[in-house]
Order: sequence, then C-alpha cells, then structure tokens
Amino acid sequence: MIPAGSVVNFPNEDPFFHNVFSLFEGKRFDLGLYEAGSSKSVTFSKVGVSYIFCNIHPEMSAVVIALDTPLYAAADTQDSVLLRGIPPGDYKLHVWIESVPQSFLEGLSRPIHISTHMVDLGVINAPIAGAGTIPHSNMYGKAYTPDARSTY
Repeated sequence: MIPAGSVVNFPNEDPFFHNVFSLFEGKRFDLGLYEAGSSKSVTFSKVGVSYIFCNIHPEMSAVVIALDTPLYAAADTQDSVLLRGIPPGDYKLHVWIESVPQSFLEGLSRPIHISTHMVDLGVINAPIAGAGTIPHSNMYGKAYTPDARSTY
C-alpha cells in the first residue's frame, strides 16, 4: 500500500532479463526488457489496485495498492491490524484481500468512530484465498511459453 503519487522501483537483481507490466485498473504500464543490475520505476498517480507481473516469468507477481489517504494499515502475521495516529472522528473502514471479489469486500466496509481512547473494531470474518498468484496471461493476452529451466 502506498499513497497515490508514489514512485515504486523495480530493480532487477537476477542474472537474467525481466519485463515488468500491469494491465489492470490501477496503473497500466510495460517497463520493457531490462537487464540484471538495472532498475526501472513507475509513478502510481491513480488510486487503484495494480496487479504486476513479469512477461518472462509467470510465477513472479506483486500487488500495489495506491490510496488517496494516509490512513491505512496491513495485517500482521496473526491477521491483526493496529491503526495508530488516526485523529478522532468518523470514518469508513474498507478491507482489501487479494483474490477476494470486490463485491464481497464491499460488504465488509463499515462506519467507525475513533475517539481519543483505544477502540476495538472487532473481528472481520472474510475468506482468505489460496496461496499463489491470480491466473493471468502475458502482456499480449497469450499463454506463457513453458520453460522447464525457470528458477522461480
């Protein structure tokens, strides 16, 4: 999660080429082929979720969520979220979980009131999708070429 307008670097620290791209709702881009030891960057100026892949290695993926608020947090290893430094007031809590349909996530949104004291927001029950990346095609909309030598 990053504030909208942030720049994210995509360094290539592997001994082979990569091609990072995203064709999804957040930021659409194609960084082209770039070699080991180099880095490219993208400015995520638009609010949204960007699913990011490598056009050469189908098992490489990332998710960047650009937000228009500084009020956000990620769950820890115990699936707990601790929100700090939020000014007292009324807010709407939104939840995002990879691979869970947006229509379901919208049902988890709720109004919350933050006071100067500790506030327990309770438990949010949501399905957790299986491990792995979402199924995707390469940046040309085609299946990836099988490569038995992939190191990932």
